Amino acid sequence: MERPHNFSAGPCILPLEVFEKASQSVVDLDGSGLSILEISHRSKAFIEVMEKARELALEHLGLKNKGYKALFLQGGASMQFLMTAYNLLEHKAGYLDTGTWSANAIKEAKQFGEVIVVESSRSQNYNYIPRSFEIPNDLDYLHYTSNNTIFGTQMTTFPNPKDTPLVCDMSSDIFSREIDYSQFGLIYAGAQKNMGPAGATLVVIKEEILGKVTRAIPSMLNYKLFIERKSMFNTPPVFSVYVSMLTLEWLSRNGGVASMEKRNRKKASLIYNEIDRNPLFEGFTAKEDRSMMNATFRLKDPELKKRFDNLWVSANINGLNGHRSVGGYRASMYNALGEESVKVLIEVMRHFEQTI
Repeated sequence: MERPHNFSAGPCILPLEVFEKASQSVVDLDGSGLSILEISHRSKAFIEVMEKARELALEHLGLKNKGYKALFLQGGASMQFLMTAYNLLEHKAGYLDTGTWSANAIKEAKQFGEVIVVESSRSQNYNYIPRSFEIPNDLDYLHYTSNNTIFGTQMTTFPNPKDTPLVCDMSSDIFSREIDYSQFGLIYAGAQKNMGPAGATLVVIKEEILGKVTRAIPSMLNYKLFIERKSMFNTPPVFSVYVSMLTLEWLSRNGGVASMEKRNRKKASLIYNEIDRNPLFEGFTAKEDRSMMNATFRLKDPELKKRFDNLWVSANINGLNGHRSVGGYRASMYNALGEESVKVLIEVMRHFEQTI
């Protein structure tokens, strides 16, 4: 059966060769006679998987040998809303409120200390990224969400106050573009966008920012403990880590982050050019803040929705409906999505224009 053109926001498309290798490992991991689902997480085979995944994550972010540690944890990015504050917030933290996930992170952080919302785009339903805001100079850290999956906005610059650690939720655009990752003290990302299946969360921490809060931190929420145990304090999400390792190896074979950025920029340019050209559609977000990962758009005439939906479903397109907070459509174009899928969607949009 022909694979659908999968624009799902997550869990999402991964490289076909990763799916094939992972499916083989479910029956037999590298000729061991054991499944990846049944090997001990303390076995030599899985320890090598975990070490390789952590090493590749740092390598692709340009953070190897720079004082950072990579961890694969559980609980999703939503657990990191809590963990970052638990480990870093002693007095006051700053947050840029650019969408649902940043709003949830703010809610969790307020349990641990004073939280300053440095700026918010909530009043415009998060359709832009605020740029003009003042950052207090006495923050324990400043938190950003780099890409807003639901609303389709993406940060291109990260205001960086001196001596204030930056924390960034990169769940939906990790490994998608070249930026200076060393400007961040802590990065976290759920695996289910650009890395692997749901179940694992990558956390990359500069060790020097830890150990500055006075509260007692429960073991399962303590970054320092997981660093000491090399992500193996408890049973890790073995399969998700394994598939993430395979995806990071695929990234290495395909030119790394620099190559992904070129591919992603081209895909984004193709779809946004069509949205702007086609008189039946309009984009949701401010043009200067459009995401390369998640293009949000809608029909100018909502009455045409059923007819358009029938067309894209017939073209073997999956996962195009927008989030309920925005409506319309959302084309998620993560690293593994091929340009051909974007072209198929564009053909459907053009054919729809011609039939109206």
